[in-house]
Amino acid sequence: MATVETTSIKISPVNMESRKKLGVKAGDTVRVWQKIQEKGKTRLQAFEGLVLARKHGSEAGATFTVRRVASGVGVEKIFPLYSPVIDKIEIIKRSKVRRAKLYHIREKAAKEIKRQMRHMSMVNLQTVSDTEEENKKDEAETKAEDVSAEADAKAEETEVKPASTDASQGGEETPKEEVKDEKVEEKIEEKTEEKK
Repeated sequence: MATVETTSIKISPVNMESRKKLGVKAGDTVRVWQKIQEKGKTRLQAFEGLVLARKHGSEAGATFTVRRVASGVGVEKIFPLYSPVIDKIEIIKRSKVRRAKLYHIREKAAKEIKRQMRHMSMVNLQTVSDTEEENKKDEAETKAEDVSAEADAKAEETEVKPASTDASQGGEETPKEEVKDEKVEEKIEEKTEEKK
């Protein structure tokens, strides 16, 4: 008789024995820490939920299905047991179940949602947002302030400056300056009336 030597083949870089001993089974509430790479950096993300099924025993292709409800929507993920993407698996709760596959929980959750939806009716009622009202008031105030500030700035620019009394001018103001000042004042008044 020939002797056969068996060598252990490394299928995954993770510690397969520790994951096998963990004994994840249907009915467990687990937290799976997944490695996610973004822009060259690796971070851990937790996915916590109920194990619905465990398939393929403890062989190389063993998987387990985890279901969680995220913001009202049921989300299921199938994780390979020996995947190097999984950093660690934590079993949070163990509950006694009488089935190997808990797929009936999908329909159960849907029934509960339907039961709650029976008493609902579609309504589209709304009030004016307080923040929107405040924003409108603030905008109106800032516009009024801007208009008054512009008018003040233009008025300062166009103020009549007293003419220097030279012997050649004889101490009289030139009529051109007065005409310009009157036209500028008229334009400012027109603009303020238009904005109101």
